[in-house]
Amino acid sequence: MDRLTPEQRRKNMKAVKNKGSKIETMLQKELWHRGLRYRKNAKTIYGKPDIAFIGKKVAIFCDSEFFHGYDWENRNKDIKSNRDFWIPKIEKNMQRDREVTEKLTSEGWTVLRFWGNEIKKDLSGCADIVESVVKSR
Repeated sequence: MDRLTPEQRRKNMKAVKNKGSKIETMLQKELWHRGLRYRKNAKTIYGKPDIAFIGKKVAIFCDSEFFHGYDWENRNKDIKSNRDFWIPKIEKNMQRDREVTEKLTSEGWTVLRFWGNEIKKDLSGCADIVESVVKSR
């Protein structure tokens, strides 16, 4: 059972960003400082990657742990409220992520996915990976 009223829950959920999140911004700034130029949330690319190097065909997704199912086998047991909503939603997100990766890969794209905590803990390491992939293409 949800502890918030429907109006409160709606307000909370509307505040969740789908672009321009902290983890995206951190990685984007690091890449920009390294002289790498990219497109943000490119609508013309399937899946709208958070960062895209269109000419090099490199798509980068910054995935939050909760919404994209990090360590799902263990974490799905942690969801206590509104399980009938969250578990199918997160599993659908995970399936969509797999489909986007498969489609882009089949079209010749290199797809990189980083977890939010990975970006927060090792920003330069994530940027190093992106930089090496972009320069090798």
